[in-house]
Amino acid sequence: MASRAGPRAAGTDGSDFQHRERVAAHYQMSAALKSEIRKLNAAHAVLWLLMVVQVIAGALQLLPPRLVCPPYWWQYPYLLSAAPTALNLLSLRRNHTGYLVASVMGGGLLGAAPLMYGAAEMLPAATRLLRQGVADGRLLLGFPAVSVLYLAVIIAAQLHGWQIYYSKRLLDQWHDGKKK
Repeated sequence: MASRAGPRAAGTDGSDFQHRERVAAHYQMSAALKSEIRKLNAAHAVLWLLMVVQVIAGALQLLPPRLVCPPYWWQYPYLLSAAPTALNLLSLRRNHTGYLVASVMGGGLLGAAPLMYGAAEMLPAATRLLRQGVADGRLLLGFPAVSVLYLAVIIAAQLHGWQIYYSKRLLDQWHDGKKK
């Protein structure tokens, strides 16, 4: 502390300007990344809810088969991808690194892996639909299920990819902040 007669306290003469700017940039980047991750989590939740409705309605045959087909096998493990998204949301509140790391790993394992398997599982039906114009009999809202679900796979893969990317960047940002 400074007094009229004593020396000025260190850091109050403006010499710590660069440090304060670095800290402000760190918090701004962290807030921007958190915002993007929250948007991706919301989009993933909407897609996940649509998938849950389709799986439940198809598996329990609540609607006629021409409206909702039975689910493919890859859809069941994909439903577990809600867990990494929940961990992701929990990590953002208090900058919990462990939850975010688990979310990144779980997003790859429970999100991306079933999507890749699903794309491979539906590939024969998709090629038959493209080459011959004949669907495999599975319909979803009157459309060939393979085309609707491939669209869902593409959107989900992008969501998971961006979610993992932004989460990794946020982890890097948090670790850079601790080092300085």
